[in-house]
Formats: sequence, structure tokens, C-alpha cells
Amino acid sequence: MAVPFDTGGDDDEFLSVINTTPLVDVMLVLLIIFLITIPVVIKTIPVELPKEANQPSQVPPGSVTITVTRAGMLFWNEQPLAGEDELSARLREASAGRPQPELRVRGDRAARYEPFAKLLSACRRAGIEKVVFVTEPPPRGDRPIGSSSP
Repeated sequence: MAVPFDTGGDDDEFLSVINTTPLVDVMLVLLIIFLITIPVVIKTIPVELPKEANQPSQVPPGSVTITVTRAGMLFWNEQPLAGEDELSARLREASAGRPQPELRVRGDRAARYEPFAKLLSACRRAGIEKVVFVTEPPPRGDRPIGSSSP
């Protein structure tokens, strides 16, 4: 679009045309930067991720099962625990045994995180070497999480 050049006497008038050339230049530079950097960011190391396979395992003799209910109550081999002091005492007693028993944690899906955090912290303080979380296998016919093929 041409802007008429007027040499007449009124110098106080402003041009009402916006010069978009700098805006276009900046946008093209940003586009080129994104086109160059996106493949670098998306590139990952190719690895074959494991598929979910929850196979029933044999419970080793002498293992301890701690159950966390929805309400946050703790049970030691089906017997209720009075509190954190009793849990700590039993964990210290279990860690003193050789070989140490495997600690199996069964938790309700709707249980809060706090009892699990306290339990794991007590296990670490007592020196328990192996803690296993017990899960339920998916129903037959369901695909594992993260799988892309049927």
C-alpha cells in the first residue's frame, strides 16, 4: 500500500499505517528456532520398556505382612498394631533376625499416603532391607498400562 507523500505545510499529522515488517521478521526467526530445537528436545534414548506382568509369587517363609486399611490402621500379620511405637519395636526385632524377613505391604487403594510414609520411614530407621508392595493383577483381557498393541 502506498502512502502519499504530501509536502504541504501541516507537519503535525501522523501516519496511520502500521509497519509489520519487524513483526514478521521476529516471527520467522522464532519459527526457525522452534523448528531446529523441537527435534532435539523430543529425541530420547531408544529403550524397550518392560510390559506389566504381575505373576503370583510364593510368599517366602518367615515373611511379615503389614496391612494398611482405608482408615489408616496398621496390622502385623493380621494382628492390629497399637501405634507407631509398637510398629517400630516389631520392625527392630524383625531387622535383627538373620536372614531378615521380607516385609510385604498390602495397602487399600483408597488409603491416604501418610500411613505408608510413616511405615517406610520406620522401616528405614529399623534397618529393614527388603520391602515389597503387594498388588492385585489386572483382570484378564485388560491391557497393561502403557502398552500400545492390543
